[in-house]
Amino acid sequence: MRIDAGMAAVVTGGASGLGRATAEALAASGVQVAIFDLNEELGQEVASAIGGLFCKVDITSEQSVVAGFEKARAAHGQERVCVHCAMANRKGKTVGRNKETGEFVRLSTEDYEFAAQGILIASYRVASLSALGMAGLDPLEDGERGTIILTASVAAQDAQVGQVAYGSLKAGVNGLVLPMARDLMDLGIRVNSIMPGIFGTPLLGRLPEKVLDGLNASVPFPKRLGKPEEFASLAMELVRNSYFNGQNIRLDGAIRMAPR
Repeated sequence: MRIDAGMAAVVTGGASGLGRATAEALAASGVQVAIFDLNEELGQEVASAIGGLFCKVDITSEQSVVAGFEKARAAHGQERVCVHCAMANRKGKTVGRNKETGEFVRLSTEDYEFAAQGILIASYRVASLSALGMAGLDPLEDGERGTIILTASVAAQDAQVGQVAYGSLKAGVNGLVLPMARDLMDLGIRVNSIMPGIFGTPLLGRLPEKVLDGLNASVPFPKRLGKPEEFASLAMELVRNSYFNGQNIRLDGAIRMAPR
């Protein structure tokens, strides 16, 4: 897909980390970007810096996401690009010991359901609502109308201890991609996912230096955390290269996560 100045895009989780880098890369190419995020202060700051639009959106709420798309489309027109980076999660082992009491406990069904809403269901919600809008666009070259990029994780393939919800639900995100791409093929809408490894996001930046050194050393090459700009670079290539469709792509410096 040729990226034309004035084209519209939506980036969820665009206030920080991978989403912010992607929003900045799209805006630098002349795209009008709407940022969906709950962090109003950071979201407004980023949107202002890139000449975009901030929409306060809770991805676990259908009403909130629908309202976000309505606001974005009223300002920029129907998006041709949707990059979904936002998520909500809860951690825990399937069964483990409570450190204080020594009793066996499990990750509750309610916690798993919360993670499912914040990872898998939100991914379907955002992607399907975006596709519904894209379906009415005039086709471009090859009959293409739009492209959707979901964010999975290397944990989809090699999740660690305590990632039963995260790993299985990110695997579910990957599982959405091919059937959704096939559902949308006659409409000219492509769907792909990126599986980032260990990236230098603000969340990881709060870890102690010793822990960060260990994470850097765990990556085969290059021996460092991924840069959000590298995620954004791949996202931009997935937008531009129309032959990418139905793919789950690792971006991880060749890391394979150990059980712990």
